[in-house]
Amino acid sequence: MSTQTEKESAAGSEVQDLTYRDAIRLALQHEMQQDESVLLLGEDVGEAGGPFKTSAGLIDEFGSKRVVDTPIAENAFVGVAIGLALTGYRPVIEIMFADFLAVAMDAVANEAAKYRFMSGGKFSVPLTIRAIGGGGARFGAQHSQTAESWVMSIPGLKVVTAASPANAYGLLRSAIRDQNPVVFLEHKALYNRRGPVQADLAGFRPLDKAEVRRTGSDVTIVGSLLMADRSMEAAADLSSAGIDAEVIEACAMSPFDLYTVEKSLQKTKRLLVVEENVKNGGWGATLVSGLTESGVRWDHRPVRLTLKDMPMPYSPVLEDAVMPQVADIVRSATELIQA
Repeated sequence: MSTQTEKESAAGSEVQDLTYRDAIRLALQHEMQQDESVLLLGEDVGEAGGPFKTSAGLIDEFGSKRVVDTPIAENAFVGVAIGLALTGYRPVIEIMFADFLAVAMDAVANEAAKYRFMSGGKFSVPLTIRAIGGGGARFGAQHSQTAESWVMSIPGLKVVTAASPANAYGLLRSAIRDQNPVVFLEHKALYNRRGPVQADLAGFRPLDKAEVRRTGSDVTIVGSLLMADRSMEAAADLSSAGIDAEVIEACAMSPFDLYTVEKSLQKTKRLLVVEENVKNGGWGATLVSGLTESGVRWDHRPVRLTLKDMPMPYSPVLEDAVMPQVADIVRSATELIQA
């Protein structure tokens, strides 16, 4: 393994233009090549290549003992993965839709998250839980939730989200190598997005840092997953209107990276949080309250743009009305500037 790592490190600057989907597949492939204890488990991850084709070809390279198709029983195969993690493996499990984390919540919240604490530190659980969520693809109420706000309040879990191919690659590799259980959230509407990826060790991303995707001086916009992507689009529109927006991708959900946002606010004095979660209990509330407790003095009230307080509709027109759109972000940021 050390020889492989040295070879990978020597690659130096292997920048590739990849889709978000292929960045995830490549991260899995590279980690499985580096470490034989890395396994992939989930529904249709084998011959079918994954429901969103993020594991295409992996079973051909690594075989059915390392790429394992599971029954449709999330609580069961998360439990199996916890056992594997406790006995020397580094399992990566795929939850086909983040909504179905609810089915596995006992294993996630009461077993994986607590095992290290309850064993007095004698055992670790190096488990990565990939869960695919989000709206915008017309999957309806039971297949369109992103789940950040569900899991980030559970002590013992690390929670990260990825909104770009580079972050999908770098954060996933870091998650797989972490000694703690990590919930890694993906967004189905981003799989075809393209971007440059440092596809080697230099491309690793820390699990505890947000990313400033665009610098600006007038307003700080913070979003995760698809909302980070839409915030970048909105920032381009705002720029044409003379408003210079700084966009922060909230990759680190637990522990939440308050520092990067606080530093940005020292310049902009204005905060717009864009969430694909309902307002009640959303992660934006954690961000705003954390910033307030850390001493931020609000010259302008922080604004949270969220989902409407209802299940996600199947109708395209209604789904678009429930989710924050680029035009909504532009309008909210403009109103915040003019307030």
